Amino acid sequence: MINIGWIGCGRHARQMLLPQLGRNDIRIAALCDRDGEALKKTAAEYGVTALHDDFREMIKTPGLDAIGMAVGPELHRMATLAALEAGLPVFMEKPPAATAAGALEIAKASEKAGKPVMVGFMKRYSTGNRMAMNVLKGGTFGDVLGVTGAYMTAPTYFEGEPDYTGFYLHHCVHYMDLIPWFTGEDFGDMQVRSVSPQPGKLLLHLNFTTEQGKIGNIVMGTVQSRGTPMEEIRIMGDHARLHVDNIINVALYRDPPFKADDPGAVLDPACDTLSWTPNFTAAANEDHKGYAALLSDVAAVLRGESRDVPDIGDGVLAMERLERMISQIEA
Repeated sequence: MINIGWIGCGRHARQMLLPQLGRNDIRIAALCDRDGEALKKTAAEYGVTALHDDFREMIKTPGLDAIGMAVGPELHRMATLAALEAGLPVFMEKPPAATAAGALEIAKASEKAGKPVMVGFMKRYSTGNRMAMNVLKGGTFGDVLGVTGAYMTAPTYFEGEPDYTGFYLHHCVHYMDLIPWFTGEDFGDMQVRSVSPQPGKLLLHLNFTTEQGKIGNIVMGTVQSRGTPMEEIRIMGDHARLHVDNIINVALYRDPPFKADDPGAVLDPACDTLSWTPNFTAAANEDHKGYAALLSDVAAVLRGESRDVPDIGDGVLAMERLERMISQIEA
């Protein structure tokens, strides 16, 4: 059993992250939050008695094996540095810091301490995205020529932040990690166009090439309803393409013959389209968003196993790409 000290008892942590810990043999041994009511309620749900309102004090709790957190960007940085100084590995939600420089500071501290810092880029673990990557790795798709993606949200989600800081750090940062993950390369050239019909509402298009010449486009913004599907990925190859819609609908298009002039036409598993969508009526505790799979890998790393979990190095790159994008929007 892994004993973790957890910082942050907000809705996201309680609904998405903490429920995944016990199923991976992680025990919440200590909790920290400045909101006393949220702290007490979360403690009651998980039977935690070591409660703190100061993360520095919580990190001193005897017997901890790791620190986890889902708070704000600057607190992520400060608490992670304190945990590393105490010799404890860390799992944190994204973003790892408010700036790329802050993320780099963590990366250097992680290397010095010899302890991993894992970052919650769960989009890599979303069911459809993970299936798409497995197809790309399978050897039959061929080279990726380009990737396009759209990832939208609504203005109310970041209400009160007309400078879009929250939108950039909590929303856009996902695709600064996910799209290069699919291409297998970092962004090269980048061009950003944006339109803002009124404060709080922003639509941006990011056109890019990669270092080896792959091309793509990313669409993000705060001009759609959160009550509708808002995410799609298109991965283009030579006579092959992958579509991932709403993270749960996957289609692999290949190179079938025309069917109209063939009286014996059938669906050919060797070349016709393959598609998948989940069965939501099944009595199964499935998490298609990716938090369960992510925390399963995090737990494995904390046990000393090897897993390809997004780490602080990935966090640094995502933040650097994000700042490149923002600089063009503000120019």
